[in-house]
Amino acid sequence: MSTATDSLAHLSAHFDAFARMECGTEPLYAALASALADRPGLLGLLNAAPPTQQRPTLLLAALHDRLLALTEADKPLPALAAYYASLGAVRPPDDSLGAALEAFAAEHEGALLETIATQRTQTNEIGRSAVLRPALAEISNRHGGRPLALFDFGCSAGLNLSADRFEVAYDGQAAPGAGPPEGGTPRLACRLVGAPPPSTPWVIRQRLGVDLAPIDLADARALRWLRACLWPSERARAERFEQAVALARAARHPVERSDDGLAVLAHWLPMLEPGVTPVLFNSWVLAYLTPAELAAHTQRVHALVQAHGLVWLSAEDDVRLAATTGLTAPATPGDAEPGTHTFWSLTERGARSPRQTLLARSHPHGAWLEWLA
Repeated sequence: MSTATDSLAHLSAHFDAFARMECGTEPLYAALASALADRPGLLGLLNAAPPTQQRPTLLLAALHDRLLALTEADKPLPALAAYYASLGAVRPPDDSLGAALEAFAAEHEGALLETIATQRTQTNEIGRSAVLRPALAEISNRHGGRPLALFDFGCSAGLNLSADRFEVAYDGQAAPGAGPPEGGTPRLACRLVGAPPPSTPWVIRQRLGVDLAPIDLADARALRWLRACLWPSERARAERFEQAVALARAARHPVERSDDGLAVLAHWLPMLEPGVTPVLFNSWVLAYLTPAELAAHTQRVHALVQAHGLVWLSAEDDVRLAATTGLTAPATPGDAEPGTHTFWSLTERGARSPRQTLLARSHPHGAWLEWLA
């Protein structure tokens, strides 16, 4: 079997698993991923992307982006658009979806290839702040209640740098200190599994975001890409995204472009005001590193943890949890796959080497939270 054939077989299996295990809230993407898994010619579009970006989410976002572009340009919409709730459609997936997908991909192949080659999956999901907030409360508790300095690694547009401004409700009850009850403030709903998370007050004194390709909030094309990375049926998620964009535009938290975010972090740490606890945060970013890159990244972060008292808050899958902390993901109930969950871990300065704690497990977008610490 050729390398190209092996690659397509791997992609097909990846799309099939994605359809079965990761699309519970998006029936359209479950159907599209299943359809794509059976169409090697369409999967081949991902060959235009770097290996670490050859994922279902990138191809699905490219399709969504092209449909949004046609809508913005007031162009006639293809049959595929009839399935996208984000375009005002109501048609559920049916037997005609596959043919509509093939026709659309054939007509817009050039535009799709350009998007796949130049864009990266960037959900910038603010729902994760429903877990980020209690994680920051825990860090503040562990470090004497000192103000925090938040460094968001792989921040996209930097929307989660405003986590302290969001409203959060756990099981329908507003969390204490969970943001001001203002009009236009993003509201995050999170279901608790087990005990409630920490809710003690905390303050972010300084903040900085870094990304390989940060999103300029004044760039309409870049914002359209972020909208395309949202799942089309999740209208509440789209609404809070627009609110978070407006909040970030007003806040103007600094976001830097860099090919070496840890170098930016190393420069930033000695410049922080006295008495703050620095926090490095990443969420669903490390999966885009090769194993060798991840090992080097972990070693560099551990050195900063020991030298500067940096606290590393990492929200990644079970594979990255084990690779960066040595911790094993706890058993999941029923048929749930650990790879579909987000595991929140802390790495803090120890006497001779960093010490690790598993804080929580959550839905990738913060829809539910199980506090474990």
